[in-house]
Amino acid sequence: MSNIKELSEVEVKVVLSVKDLVTALQGLSDEDKESFIENLLAATSQEYLESIKEARKDYKEGRTVSYEELFKGRVQP
Repeated sequence: MSNIKELSEVEVKVVLSVKDLVTALQGLSDEDKESFIENLLAATSQEYLESIKEARKDYKEGRTVSYEELFKGRVQP
C-alpha cells in the first residue's frame, strides 16, 4: 500500500506549446474533439459538472421537452 501512496505523490510535468496542442486537436475527428472539450470542461469546471448532474436528475424525473416541442414553429435552415 505504501508504494501506491508514493506513486500518487509523483508529479509529472509535460511541456506542450499552444501550437502543439492546436496541431494535435486539428488531427482529431469531430467526435474526438467534442469528447476532448467535454473532458476538459469536466476537469476544470465544477459548475459544468453540476449542470450535468442537474440535467440527469431532470431527465430521470421526466422534466424534459422533446426537440419538436422546443423548436416548434421556428424556421429551419
